Amino acid sequence: MAKRRLFSHVATACSVVLGLSVAGAAHAEKWDMPMAYSGSNFHSVTGAQFAECVTTGTGGDIEIVTHPSGSLFKGADIKRAIQTGQAQIGERLMSGHQNENAVFGFDSIPFLATSFDDSDKLWQAAKPTMEKLLDEQNLVLLYAVPWPPQGLYFKKEVNSVADMKGIKFRSYNNATARLAELTGMAPVQIEAAEISQAFATGVAESMVSSGATGYDRKVWESLTHFYEVDAWLPRNYVMVNKDVWNDTSEANQNVLKGCAQMAEYAGTWRSREYTGFTMAGLREGGMTVGPAGETLVAELKEIGETMTAEWLEAAGADGQAIVDAFNAE
Repeated sequence: MAKRRLFSHVATACSVVLGLSVAGAAHAEKWDMPMAYSGSNFHSVTGAQFAECVTTGTGGDIEIVTHPSGSLFKGADIKRAIQTGQAQIGERLMSGHQNENAVFGFDSIPFLATSFDDSDKLWQAAKPTMEKLLDEQNLVLLYAVPWPPQGLYFKKEVNSVADMKGIKFRSYNNATARLAELTGMAPVQIEAAEISQAFATGVAESMVSSGATGYDRKVWESLTHFYEVDAWLPRNYVMVNKDVWNDTSEANQNVLKGCAQMAEYAGTWRSREYTGFTMAGLREGGMTVGPAGETLVAELKEIGETMTAEWLEAAGADGQAIVDAFNAE
């Protein structure tokens, strides 16, 4: 049923894009699209297809060129580059901006939304607030796609929080850094493109991430265990500079919207499908993969309650409204 819905939405968006396709490109523009993850990652694949859709749908009026693996701007610099017009469009992990405003971390509240359906419900609750916040920062939101549920990677067996003490832990946002602190681990900020090297050289020994990230970076070459804890499903999102958007014709804006709709549905479908595939891939690489034990889960949920309370306090009324809207569904 989900697959039929996906293809129905994609077909609708396709008709929009094709119907609005611009014949000829008298004033063709090149838009650079920096992306933090490897070209083989499903987010990057979705972004590349989105770019092709826009290029085709506008009849070449807008040519979007993707730059994966942090090759144009490092992950942490992508949003700022788009805000300031150094790049026209790009993709970034939404919770990577939590240090600017706690509301950006709505999708990293531990154990609030632990399934794809709940993640979608949480996104619908948060989307109006995120659109408004980004608009105030000279950005226009185009689409967002969730990662698979986040699990814990280690290079040894871990049965309790006590077993984590002193481990060097790769963090990628405020929530992961705080998780490290509350479990006695040492947080180390590492971008996605640097993961393999960080584990190979011992700069990091653990992380919380999806099976997709571990599979893409072949972490079995350095790590041994993946524990399925389904902590949260963070989102990557694609944004465009608002000045660039306002200078774009209405017809081409509609093409961008249609392609964005396709990308969000296709990317979400990929994320769902990729979950089982990457779990199998980690096992084939030699890792021990399975649910965390009861003791560890119970201890992590206690930590999650602390982190949730802290986030609600930091995010204020906007954060509470998002959680209330999610719980009211």
